[in-house]
Amino acid sequence: MKVGLANLIRTGVFLFIASAGDALAADGPPVDTGTTAWMLISTALVLLMVPGLAMFYGGLVRTKNVLGTMMHSFVAIAIIGVLWSVCGYALTFGGNILGGFIGWNGDYFLLRGIDDRIVNGVPEYVLAMFQGKFAIITPALISGALAERVYFKGYCAFIVLWFLCIYCPLCHWVWAADGWLFNSGAAGVIDLAGGLVIHVSAGISALVAALYLKPRQGFPRTTMNPNNLVMTMMGAGLLWVGWFGFNAGSTVQSGLDTARALTMTQVSAACGALTWMIIEAIAFRKVTSLGFVSGILAGLVVITPAAGVVQPAGAMVLGALSSIVCYYALQAKIRLGYDDSLDCFGIHGVGSGLGVLLLSFFIRDSWMHAAAANVAGWNAWQQLVVQLKGLGATIALAAVGTWAICIMVDKLLGFRLEPEEEQQGMDQSLHGENGYGLIFSESRR
Repeated sequence: MKVGLANLIRTGVFLFIASAGDALAADGPPVDTGTTAWMLISTALVLLMVPGLAMFYGGLVRTKNVLGTMMHSFVAIAIIGVLWSVCGYALTFGGNILGGFIGWNGDYFLLRGIDDRIVNGVPEYVLAMFQGKFAIITPALISGALAERVYFKGYCAFIVLWFLCIYCPLCHWVWAADGWLFNSGAAGVIDLAGGLVIHVSAGISALVAALYLKPRQGFPRTTMNPNNLVMTMMGAGLLWVGWFGFNAGSTVQSGLDTARALTMTQVSAACGALTWMIIEAIAFRKVTSLGFVSGILAGLVVITPAAGVVQPAGAMVLGALSSIVCYYALQAKIRLGYDDSLDCFGIHGVGSGLGVLLLSFFIRDSWMHAAAANVAGWNAWQQLVVQLKGLGATIALAAVGTWAICIMVDKLLGFRLEPEEEQQGMDQSLHGENGYGLIFSESRR
């Protein structure tokens, strides 16, 4: 009886507090439940891309490195997830400091000032978490170029420094309301979901890190076959699904622009995959699963900056061109001899950079008319100049910053594995585990 009475009292107190909270919320800005629901879904979809990336990368490396490679993606959820909540949101979306190089807002430190804040009908917590998922996956992309040859502690230090010194400033330039690239030209640099902020920055940093670390032992003489292309294909499928939240969620609404971004994402990805299939069918008389998923990614990365401004015909052209250019970028890697292990630069850097520039010539008329209302006579060539400015700034920051970070991590903690540890594999030498140990045990019985 006493227990029942205590529960009743606690229930009454809870209902009183909840009703008081509802009354307070009613006095503030109204919540747009439709948009909020979509943004919650989009946040989850972007997070889904991280295990998708882990599976994609994990299937492409050798068996002895599968767990270590997947850990590179998963650990970013923990490290960057904490950093984003502590200071990343404040550094990215705060007001200009240091001449606009970075931002800062004390209310965003530890997210302490947004507890009851509604922005355009969406709780700011949701917007902060949505953006935080972008921050998580970006350094994880770079791990594809470092695969099979870095210390786990060195990688963790690398992504901390890269996030603070490269991602946050670049994100502030492109997406913050007072960022200098956001306000460049008639309507700012066009980068809906991170063509510059995520894919070009990660691709350039991947190339620089790969050059700094030098090739894996035996590369390119030794054949380094993927351990599980089935897992890679499943990872690519998860990335494709998650990309709808990535691009359509970046409209921060649930309306016409959302539908446009989602449609262009699907059209470009499909066209990219189809084009890569055709290329392989002509070149090799057969279509590979690895080529197919490469085409999917080529189509996805090229449309990431452009999904909000182009129409289906433009998305098709961009997807096809990206597959062609990325295919030859991967062929060039073989000839040049640098070891971007899982082709982060060849796909993400090249494909998205192409999209950043070529979108200028496929912008829908209504968007261009709106830009011309700000600057008379605004045209595609003028927008191309703005896009080139954004691309150049991204390449410069990512290249110089990554080289400096690599040197710092290498000198302080060690970055490249010792030869015997690399030969043994990351799973055993760094984590003391085997990715397929149970399977091997069963097969020996």
